[in-house]
Amino acid sequence: MPQVMYETNPSDEKVEHKLTRVEDYEPLIGPETVDRLLDKARKLYGFHVTHFNSTYYGGGVAELLSSLTLLLNGLGIRAGWRVLQGAPDFFGITKNMHNALQGRPFEFTPLKQRIYENIVYENSVRNHLDHDMVMIHDPQPLPLIVHYKKMCPWIWRCHIDLSNPHRDLWRYLSQFVEQYDAAIFSIKEYTQSLAIPQIIILPAIDPFSSKNCELTEEEMTGRLAHYNIPTDLPLVAQISRFDPWKDPKGVIQAFQIARRETPATLVLLGNFASDDPEGAQIYESLLESRDERVLILPNGDDTALVNTLQRKAAVVVQKSLREGFGLTVTEAMWKATPVIGGNVGGIRYQIQDGVNGFLVSSVEETAGRIVQLLKNPKERDELGARAKETVRERFLMSRYLEQHLDLFTAFEAKFRYKGGV
Repeated sequence: MPQVMYETNPSDEKVEHKLTRVEDYEPLIGPETVDRLLDKARKLYGFHVTHFNSTYYGGGVAELLSSLTLLLNGLGIRAGWRVLQGAPDFFGITKNMHNALQGRPFEFTPLKQRIYENIVYENSVRNHLDHDMVMIHDPQPLPLIVHYKKMCPWIWRCHIDLSNPHRDLWRYLSQFVEQYDAAIFSIKEYTQSLAIPQIIILPAIDPFSSKNCELTEEEMTGRLAHYNIPTDLPLVAQISRFDPWKDPKGVIQAFQIARRETPATLVLLGNFASDDPEGAQIYESLLESRDERVLILPNGDDTALVNTLQRKAAVVVQKSLREGFGLTVTEAMWKATPVIGGNVGGIRYQIQDGVNGFLVSSVEETAGRIVQLLKNPKERDELGARAKETVRERFLMSRYLEQHLDLFTAFEAKFRYKGGV
């Protein structure tokens, strides 16, 4: 059972809180793996690490950090999580930087550079770092490192697709990256020509989170009814932030083709990350495609609805054009739902085409696979079962945790005492 913690409320009654523990993973990963994790953590008791990213909510990075930091603290490792503060113009610039690193054109004017660097500097003034390790996530807080006397290892963790970055922007950012002690990427294709060590850590999901835990039929029926999602026809769903790289318009086009051959209902469920001002515009652009069988829902913050759709959909589509990893793919696979994913980035590390799902590269190919799966429930079940086992073996948070324990151990020996840099 999850770790139980208590606090006293004003009426002096104990309020029970539950946190997932490593031991809760034993039915999924076996006692030997749990014992190995506990042994590694004991050797790091009291180790102090902080993570810095750009949002507490919306997208896979925040979900990874939420689960990882809680597990680490439950093991006696002091893991903090700090979030960059900035005005909308700052996050507008960093979203354009994010897009440019995934291949879009971008003009990084002196004014944009000044705003970017000034906001990061202001955050460095507010945040006092005296830790055994600092982990900085993605480009938004990247320049923080220049504003501190480095007394411990600093690691840059990049979660986005860097296979074809905007060269001028990457040249500018790499001057900061190379001041770190190592860089972590999700897959080997994202590594760059750098003078520092580069480490590959594939993301993972927390099977005990509200988004991934088991639900009763009554709970799922209630969620679907609450949002007026019809269940008389098979459901096709894409669940992602409203982002052009997720290609929601391409999903709609593929569905329109597919439903000429077999009836179904499409649900596009999205949310808006606090560091992504583009999301609302994408959502608005999709509304003209709505009809009684094409639902565009901005309720992706309802984790029970996400969970329900990933379980009740006949097919989950993740037709990304670029994808750092794609945890929504992992989530649906964990629920034994067949996934049709874009043949890009981290999705290719999860889906083995034709074995535990399908990889696609066009609207027409996506439509064909939707029709194929809607017409063949036995094939859906077989793909879904293999997909779930893939996640159990490779993409659970317990593996992600162990890789971080190994990372801490490797650098702790190198920086055993403060002032050693």
